Order: sequence, then C-alpha cells, then structure tokens
Amino acid sequence: MAPTAPRPRTTTRDPEEVARRLTVWLGTRLPGAKAVRVTVPASNGMSSETLLFDLEHPEPPLRACALRLAADPAAYTVFPVYDMPRQYRTLRLVAQHTDLPVPRVLWLEEDPGPLGAPFFVMERVEGRVPPDVMPYTYEGNWLHAASDAEREYLEAATIGLLARLHDQVPPREADFLALPGDGDALRRHVTAQRAYYAWVVDGLARSPLIEDAFERLKELWLRETGTPVLNWGDARIRNVVYDGFEPAAVLDWEMAALAPREVDLGWTVYLHRFFHDLTVAFGQRGLPDFLRRDRVEERYARLTGHTPRDMDFYTLYAALRHAIVMLRVAYRQVHFGEVDLPADPDTLILHHGSLRAMVQGSYWD
Repeated sequence: MAPTAPRPRTTTRDPEEVARRLTVWLGTRLPGAKAVRVTVPASNGMSSETLLFDLEHPEPPLRACALRLAADPAAYTVFPVYDMPRQYRTLRLVAQHTDLPVPRVLWLEEDPGPLGAPFFVMERVEGRVPPDVMPYTYEGNWLHAASDAEREYLEAATIGLLARLHDQVPPREADFLALPGDGDALRRHVTAQRAYYAWVVDGLARSPLIEDAFERLKELWLRETGTPVLNWGDARIRNVVYDGFEPAAVLDWEMAALAPREVDLGWTVYLHRFFHDLTVAFGQRGLPDFLRRDRVEERYARLTGHTPRDMDFYTLYAALRHAIVMLRVAYRQVHFGEVDLPADPDTLILHHGSLRAMVQGSYWD
C-alpha cells in the first residue's frame, strides 16, 4: 500500500444501525440520553473501530464522546483478540497514576449483545492528529508545514509522554498487562509476536524476511533488559491528539504491555522512519530531522535518568513487529479483492527494504 493508495477496508458494520442500537443502550446507562450526530471517522483505524457522537441529555449538558468497539470478525481483523476491558482498565490506570492527558472513560460494556461486540465510551478530545494517509511526512499537511521550532516542541512534548508514563505507573499496578509465557518481559513479548505471526500466516504463504528477522533477534539477544514498565504499545504521534503542538489526548492502548522501556522507544523511532522512508521513496524530502533516533535517546535519558540501551535491537524488533501487521493488512486486502497476491509475500511488506537492511545490520550506517 503506497502512501497514495486507497485506505484498506476497515469495517463491515452499518453505521446507521450501530447508531440506533447505541441510543437504545445509552438509555440503560443514562435514562433520557440520546446519541446524536453519530459519525465514523474517515481515518478510522484498522483494528478496533471508533465512532464519534454527541451525548444529548438534560443533566449533564451535551457532551462529545467517542466509542471504541471491538473489531468485527467479518472484517478480517488485524489482531486475533480485542480485549476491550483490558484497554478500559489501562486508560483508568494511566489516568490514576500519571499526568498524561488520557480521555476520561465513562462506561464499559462487556456484553456483545447491544452493539455486536464489547465496547467502551470515553469523552472526546478535540484537536488535530498527524495523518497516516497522506503521511504527515508529506508536503502539504500541518506538521510538515510547521516550523522547525514547532516540530521540535511537539517532539519534546511527545517523548515527555513516554518518560512520564514509564516513570509514573508502578509496574505492580500494571501486572494485568504482563504477557503470558516463560522468561522475562522481553522474551514474553517476542513470544507473543511469534504467536501473532503464526496466526497471520496460518494457511497462507510465510514470509522468509520476517523469519530471518526473528532469527536475527535470537543472534542479538540481550543479556540485560532492565525492569519492565508499562509500555503504551502503539507509541507514535498518530495516536496523539494535539492542541496546537501540545499533546491533548493519548489514544490507542490496545497494544499496551509490561516490557522494557526501549520497546516503546524503538517503536516511536521506527514508525517515524517508516513514513519518512516511504516519503523519500516517492521523491520528497520527508522529515529527516524529526524524531531522530539520537535526539530521542538523548531527550529520554535527560528526562528519566535512563539511557536507552541496545537500540539497534529494539528498532529491528519494531520493524519486525510492524512487518507482521503490514503482512496481515496486505492479506486482508487480498481477502477483499483490493490487491492481487504476489509470488513473493515479502513484497507485501511496504518496508521490506529497510527491514532487510536492519537484519543485515546496515540500516543505521
């Protein structure tokens, strides 16, 4: 999927039907309440679905809300499990223990009956989000058009979110986010990714490149990973709502887990590189000086006192994880007839070139 390609299909649900059922359900939680101006954002993610609506009720007054709904299995889901109670609990935990601007959660519904899947409702925060399509690294969008000083401010504020999250949440309070399995938190995290990859390729062509990347991780395995902390999981600027250049809401906690700090940092650094590399491949300059690895590491160390370690390993791991997601998204497009299945499954991974370079140890040269 090139930056100019149509966005893949994200749902098979009828928004009008969901809106009708939502209003019925709201009446059971807040008698007299009504969901009005229900919309499905064009930028809806390809995992959990988001609906925006206004809550109309005499007491309290009109309130802007967002609803996170577990993905419809008929939509060829990106992930095998959508644990909405886990996301709800994570948001409450972060709100309780940190000063991060997370949306206030209002209700959790675990019964799939009302809307066809579990969901939770939270207050909606207005602002702007760096886009994926067209990528914020492309000319013409608000972040690319910002001044160097404005982008530096946004970068500093965003790395500050990670620093405060990692430092302020006591790991013992986040033990429900510990992944199953044997070994330390990093080994469990990688084991979970292996299981995810096996699910993605079940009955389909395997990716030699992804399997090479897993083997490279084994060769580079770390002796020391440090005390695990609460990781945001999908730690990237696309999941932050900004008021100007100030973070106003931190979203999308479905990938949260206990893991080394560098798992989040590697994801933040690599996901920017992913969009920057795509932009350069399409003949534009991109944003080479934004979220640069050395500056991210230095800033994080200054804020936390923890100097990031083994970032070659963690950026490779981020690129590997992203490759598995990209492969699933591509197989979903094949499923819906949006693309043809190529002879080489590795070409379905948009960043196969950079991932291969990381496996070979030449990407950061």
